[in-house]
Amino acid sequence: MRARAMLTGAMIAQGLLFASAVVVTQEPQILAPAEVTREAGPAPAALAPATEAPTGFDLLTNGAVDAAHFTAALEEFTGPEGASDGLGPVFNGAGCGECHATPIVGGSSQVVERRAGSFNGTTFVEHPGGSLIQDRSLFPELQERVLPGNNVIAFRASLSILGLGFVEAIDSNTIAAIAQSQPAGVRGQLIQVPVFESGGAVRVGRFGWKNQQASLLSFSADAYSNEMGISTPLLPQEQLSNGRALPAGTDPIPGEPGVTDDPTNDDIQLFADFMRATKAPPRDAVIAATQDSRRGESLFASVGCATCHTPTIVTAPAGTAINGGAFTVPAALGNKLIHPFSDFLLHDIGTGDGIVQNGGAQTRNKLRTVPLWGLRARGRFMHDGLSQSFQDAIARHAGQAATARGNFNALSAADRNRVLLFLSSL
Repeated sequence: MRARAMLTGAMIAQGLLFASAVVVTQEPQILAPAEVTREAGPAPAALAPATEAPTGFDLLTNGAVDAAHFTAALEEFTGPEGASDGLGPVFNGAGCGECHATPIVGGSSQVVERRAGSFNGTTFVEHPGGSLIQDRSLFPELQERVLPGNNVIAFRASLSILGLGFVEAIDSNTIAAIAQSQPAGVRGQLIQVPVFESGGAVRVGRFGWKNQQASLLSFSADAYSNEMGISTPLLPQEQLSNGRALPAGTDPIPGEPGVTDDPTNDDIQLFADFMRATKAPPRDAVIAATQDSRRGESLFASVGCATCHTPTIVTAPAGTAINGGAFTVPAALGNKLIHPFSDFLLHDIGTGDGIVQNGGAQTRNKLRTVPLWGLRARGRFMHDGLSQSFQDAIARHAGQAATARGNFNALSAADRNRVLLFLSSL
């Protein structure tokens, strides 16, 4: 039986605070009691043993919603949207499926986005209109571009959203416990971010390259606004091209200030429901069962890769109130063993993109540990998609990952290949 690192909320002593590991967002937030002890739910001692989360590249619900609702949510996620739906006027994609399609809808893709801003050695300032550069427009005169004076330009690869319902269901203090278990020089950083649907109540961030969101509804509203230019009550402000006011007639809802494109939040609720109901990415069972792959998994842990790429986490119990009380973990997502190979913490491994989002200036060159589940379905790696092989990606690991990279390089050629074979099973 393969040994796996496992951390759960039950490992945290009741009332123990991890204040030293928590960094608040750019706007100061008061930490809710549920976030510094344990998110409200059944006592761990009363739980049955955790069960494995369902996996599969099959576009079938994991049980969080029924099949009919999952189909409706999938249809809305796939899109596309048009101007009459509020698309644009500046945007990166007309539907979620444009950037999340490999190997199935909801996966990753070759699509990258651009972020930009300026850094004077001390302070980072976002590009006018926000750090995200929208590459498409409904009107040629509004085409956005990186303006002169912005000396920080970064690419961000599209992330898979498969299995994110289980990630949302991780107790915040489980992530805090992972950070506390890591050696000081490798320890990841937690940040607390606002949950839009809970009036700004904060929760440990876990979604996006910068951990900029903590709930899937907030994550959906963020993407609808930033990637598609569609406003909602959660994020009502229109995206502006290069920060300029929109000329008359270019807003899909002209002459109606304050009117949102999706006034009911219905679309983003369907996006969130789709993500919550997707199965976790499956392993390649044939490769995973080989002796060399099993040996590679042991080596992956022994050289230090599993310190940040945490193999196994248990989600919060069913009935746990999360997202500032706005969502309750259902039985389909609660008390599940998941194998994301991520600690969902921010680290500096020498590849930071220089962009500040939530978390403040000290996160400028930090990125969330990318989950490795579903790795075999990707062809481009790292945050910018510029690494073309597992070897290339490992070679770029520096900073907090330098020791693990050195340990990997010190392995024999045969053992390095075993680690690479293991990675190809994920």
